[in-house]
Amino acid sequence: MPKYVIERDIPKAGDLTQQQIQAISQKSCSVLQNLGSQIQWVHSYVTDDKIYCVYIAPNEEMVKEHAKQGGFPANRVSEVKRMIDPTSADA
Repeated sequence: MPKYVIERDIPKAGDLTQQQIQAISQKSCSVLQNLGSQIQWVHSYVTDDKIYCVYIAPNEEMVKEHAKQGGFPANRVSEVKRMIDPTSADA
């Protein structure tokens, strides 16, 4: 199943409190339950003004539907084509 990186523009995301992070996470999980088992949230990275989320889903439309139902921005949705890491340097 495809993996996606979702870029969410959220001003001052790095300043979110633990309670705000918990509320956002709970909302996301609730929407995921309603959408069914085909979509999965893997993890997210929080920066100063953005949150980058990694999802596994059958298509981009399902990722966008999650954002719509959750009230989250999905400013850019990109399908992961390949992963690389330090071991990629080994022939």
